[in-house]
Amino acid sequence: MARAKINGIGLEYDLLGPEGAPGVALTPGGRFTMEVPGLRELAQVFVDAGRRVLIYDRPNCGKSDVCLDGESESEMQAEALTGLIRHLDMGPVLIAGGSGGARVSMLAAARDPEICSHLAMWWISGDPIGLMQLATYYCGEAATLASEGGMQAVLGATSWAENFAKNPAAKEAVAAMDPDRFIAVMQKWAAAYAPSDISPVPGMRPRDFARLTMPCLVFRSGRSDLSHTRATSEWVHRLVPHSLFLDPPWNDDEWNYRSKQTREGEGLNLFKSWPKLGPIILDKLLT
Repeated sequence: MARAKINGIGLEYDLLGPEGAPGVALTPGGRFTMEVPGLRELAQVFVDAGRRVLIYDRPNCGKSDVCLDGESESEMQAEALTGLIRHLDMGPVLIAGGSGGARVSMLAAARDPEICSHLAMWWISGDPIGLMQLATYYCGEAATLASEGGMQAVLGATSWAENFAKNPAAKEAVAAMDPDRFIAVMQKWAAAYAPSDISPVPGMRPRDFARLTMPCLVFRSGRSDLSHTRATSEWVHRLVPHSLFLDPPWNDDEWNYRSKQTREGEGLNLFKSWPKLGPIILDKLLT
């Protein structure tokens, strides 16, 4: 693994596969790291097909630095991704991701389409319940802790736990922040998740979807998934009419099933089926 400074943010990353080969950049969901089960296994599918694959820790994730800049956390992370791809001179690459990684991938492709040769997305977060869950978990918990006990209390926030555990400098940076400023940023980032009548994806405006002219693959979400609704995936497909719209290689209840496994202590299995996507992306999008 290696580290790069992008827009003043230290990013941890790993490059897999033959140097100079066509590139792929993969982003997981949540605030999970590049070591989350399923991601490296998906990367290996592309490596075995002769691709050069970038996996990385987004700002506020894993071993990368804390950053509270940007209109939203996802937009800040998207700029970090495009900056890292350019820093590594990889582009243009296939940009792909699921859940929060789908949002970051879409934002990255829209803001810097020159570095995106292809775009693949699955588990796109959306609709009121899904988006309010994100605002509550990623912003509301930490802001409430800051209001009750200052920044020392924030160090116990569930949504920041892995970043603090893997990067002591991130923990120190958050501890030193002004609580009022931190709460203001969390309020702004939470507002970015507000459901919209003109766009299914926070941070994406209709003109941003128009910039997604590269070949795109959108995987249809399950009917039972309230975090990444089927309606959201269908809306994204309508806004990118040239996109290929496919069912994923798992059952309709995949998200609920994996979430229940994780809650019941069977390990972090949310992304365990993601490697099944690799052959489909290679066949439908890259050939």
